[in-house]
Amino acid sequence: MTTIAPVETPPAADEEASPRTSTIAVVANSSKTLGGGLPELRRILAREGVSDPIWHEVAKSRDAPERVREALEAGAELVFVWGGDGMVQRCVGALANTPATLAVLPAGTANLFASNLNIPTNLERAVAIGLHGARKKFDIGRMNGEAFAGFAGAGFEALMVRDASRKVKGRIGRAAYVYSGAKNLGAKSFMARIDVDGKRWYEGTASCILFGNVRTISGGLELFKGARPDDGILDLGVVTADTRVEWMRTLGKAVRGKARKSRFVKTTKGRSVKIKMSRKVLYEVDGGAREKKKTLRVEVEPGAVTVCVPESSA
Repeated sequence: MTTIAPVETPPAADEEASPRTSTIAVVANSSKTLGGGLPELRRILAREGVSDPIWHEVAKSRDAPERVREALEAGAELVFVWGGDGMVQRCVGALANTPATLAVLPAGTANLFASNLNIPTNLERAVAIGLHGARKKFDIGRMNGEAFAGFAGAGFEALMVRDASRKVKGRIGRAAYVYSGAKNLGAKSFMARIDVDGKRWYEGTASCILFGNVRTISGGLELFKGARPDDGILDLGVVTADTRVEWMRTLGKAVRGKARKSRFVKTTKGRSVKIKMSRKVLYEVDGGAREKKKTLRVEVEPGAVTVCVPESSA
């Protein structure tokens, strides 16, 4: 294993100083590509003096948490995660509330968590941020106990994520979300009772329920303007649009960054949310569809994970 001394930078008031040495690990989804691939990553790390990192490759992101835990047991202090939002989601739960730092190498399709933090899809620059960038403590959310870094939701948005299959995303990229969104515009709504921080906030029909730890969600829509992953709270949105016409009006405002002005959108913020629905509804975390549930419990864990970010984002 190799340790490396990052470039010293004075910490800002809300920023932790970079450690002087770090034992480095790579946990990679081998099915994802970025730049010249994993061989190029090895070359870049070697040029930086990291010739023998702890190295784990997985074929599916669901196998990543165990590899992260193995890396931590081996002494990893900085873990490079290679993959998309689903890979980050799987790893962030294992890294939460540990001394290790997460460095994202955005090799997926959407990479919404990375793009919200201004982490580039240029491999060499992304590695440099991991080795020499600022360190920030960020919140994570937990939906029914499962961690998410960027966003989670139920209803329409989860259907959109589910139907943007890997095959479709591989062929048309982010446009897969537009395609699957159009496919599900007629999705049936449901009744929902939502308590936020112990008080009833909403009761009525809903077609989509969304949680955001960041501003931009699936398809590049900015629903939660001003949302921050370090403020100790989650943004919550309920969409009541039911017909195709109502959905088109709602999405039109969302594309223009004015989703909150739609009469079919209600938003709030909170630390703990309980949702009871009239029927089992599909939900998702960070772009990964899960089994249908009738009850959802969502909580925020403030400052649970340390992430490498560009100095300009610190």
